[in-house]
Amino acid sequence: MERMRKEYQFKNFAQSMDFVNKVAGIAEARDHHPDILIQYNRVTLTFYTHTENAVTDKDVGLATEIDKLLS
Repeated sequence: MERMRKEYQFKNFAQSMDFVNKVAGIAEARDHHPDILIQYNRVTLTFYTHTENAVTDKDVGLATEIDKLLS
């Protein structure tokens, strides 16, 4: 199974959680949800479309929109 993972690092846990909450809003709006792993100041997102058993344009679009949060 192909999966796309992106890791983001922040100053502290509060910044990590702020980012995760923003990701949740974007994911809900798109009705497409990444797996989220929170490790204090690090957040790992895993993108994968279960119905397609692969990484799809939905995943790439979601990852791109999430990256825009940090620019």
